[in-house]
Amino acid sequence: MLHPSYSDLMKVVNADVEEGQSKIVNSRYSIVLATSKRARQIIDGDLPLVAVKDGEKPLSIAIEELNEGKIKIIAEDAED
Repeated sequence: MLHPSYSDLMKVVNADVEEGQSKIVNSRYSIVLATSKRARQIIDGDLPLVAVKDGEKPLSIAIEELNEGKIKIIAEDAED
């Protein structure tokens, strides 16, 4: 089982959204895309932003980074 759960991750990502604004993440799919993209960055040589245990997989590291707020998901329609 995935820990933290998808719903917990969605709460973390959407924590900065003010009432009345549209949420950054509305589905599990968005979480999967974001963490898989970050895992690929780690595989390609980016340094993890959280403490890593021996043998921990890149996807687990990416999930922990998202859960701790070390990485942010930016909405597609967000302006620069």
